[in-house]
Amino acid sequence: MSASAASAAVLDHPLREIVDNSVDESLVGLPGQRSELRSKAAGPGSGARQARVLGRDQDVVWTRSRRAEPRAWLRAVVWLVAAGLHREAGPTTLVIAGDLAARMDYRRGLVIYDLEGTARRTGTSPATVKRHVKVLRELGALVWLVHGSKRNIALPGEPYMATATIYGAVIPAVFDEAMGHRLAGSGYEGRVCGVTEAGRERAVAQVTARSEARRHGRRTERQRPPGRRGARVRTVRPVDNVVVDNSRSQAREPHSPGRYHRAPAVQVDGGCKDTSRERATCSTDRRPSFKISYNPDGSRRTASQTRRGIGIIRQVRPRVTWTQRASTRELEVALRPRTNAGWDSQMIIEELHSWHLTWQPSNPAAYISSRLAQQATAEHQVAAYEVAEGWDEQAASGPLAASSPDLVRSVLDGLAEGLATYSARQAELGLDDLSDQSAAADMAAFLNSGAGAPA
Repeated sequence: MSASAASAAVLDHPLREIVDNSVDESLVGLPGQRSELRSKAAGPGSGARQARVLGRDQDVVWTRSRRAEPRAWLRAVVWLVAAGLHREAGPTTLVIAGDLAARMDYRRGLVIYDLEGTARRTGTSPATVKRHVKVLRELGALVWLVHGSKRNIALPGEPYMATATIYGAVIPAVFDEAMGHRLAGSGYEGRVCGVTEAGRERAVAQVTARSEARRHGRRTERQRPPGRRGARVRTVRPVDNVVVDNSRSQAREPHSPGRYHRAPAVQVDGGCKDTSRERATCSTDRRPSFKISYNPDGSRRTASQTRRGIGIIRQVRPRVTWTQRASTRELEVALRPRTNAGWDSQMIIEELHSWHLTWQPSNPAAYISSRLAQQATAEHQVAAYEVAEGWDEQAASGPLAASSPDLVRSVLDGLAEGLATYSARQAELGLDDLSDQSAAADMAAFLNSGAGAPA
């Protein structure tokens, strides 16, 4: 990129006003000082030069420059380039510095390097950006805060993303000495706390120069002809128009000076224009300001029931570790099917431990509600199957409720009947018993003798 193209890029940059003002203010000083700095910038071998900042001095930990905001930093960079403190510094350096300043954090002066983006925005090559960023570091105007690397910092599943390089805007001591600044502290945390006598004279000269420039601008505005500010003055020339014979236009009348389109004002009745009164009328129904809970039987849940449930949960929660992520109120709502059924804390604790959880639910209350709902669904399905099969619980449990003698008698009767049936079956098949005694006859004789009768 040539010097003329770089200068044009500076003029077209969004921060050109800041750069122009920075040049004017930084080169305004005592009489003869402006031309002296210009001469330094013109010849690389003229004037004293600042020692280049190399090695670890370019790091934020070892730097001797103080941190700065983007505007102050850009003014310092313009001064450093104009003072000719680096041979390779020029208009392109200002273009790169302007792009960095536009992306800096306004308070701390932090900026991401973004090599490819900077080259694209400034119309230069990545090699040019690297070279001039190196110039800024050697001038003491940039320090490393984070050294970039190719280490991937993206999360699993995301595309590759390397570690970005982050620079910090700093101002070297040579600029503060030239401006007459007094500093408090040293290094990166230094700050301006005052000015020297030379700095005060320089500031007065800058203010005087700015006021003279404003007065000169007002004087120029007064000398301009009236009209729009900044408009180009046109030269009046005679125009040779061809005569047009338009006889029809003579019969037309001019426009009347009165008003047109006198539409009446819209009358709004009662604040309702496009909304019907039924929709605009607010509902007067009283809405409850609290949530009402109901029991499974449809009755309204009372405060005493809630207090009882909370009292039970306060005994359950410390003894079941995985429930302690949920609040007492959440657990009370989740375990209402058990507390409403009359379960105490010990019964609930035994059931929760019987689930044998080897993991920690993120939402214990929701897990308990889901588990109890599954149990209730399974119990309902079993009951439906029993009804469909005709199972009678009372009839099935009847023999178990009988007395011991009656139970023995019924068992023996069943055995006797079974043996008789078995003997008859064997006789039909021709398979008689090996002995002459009949087991069924012996069992019947025993039952008829009264020994198996109830006492």
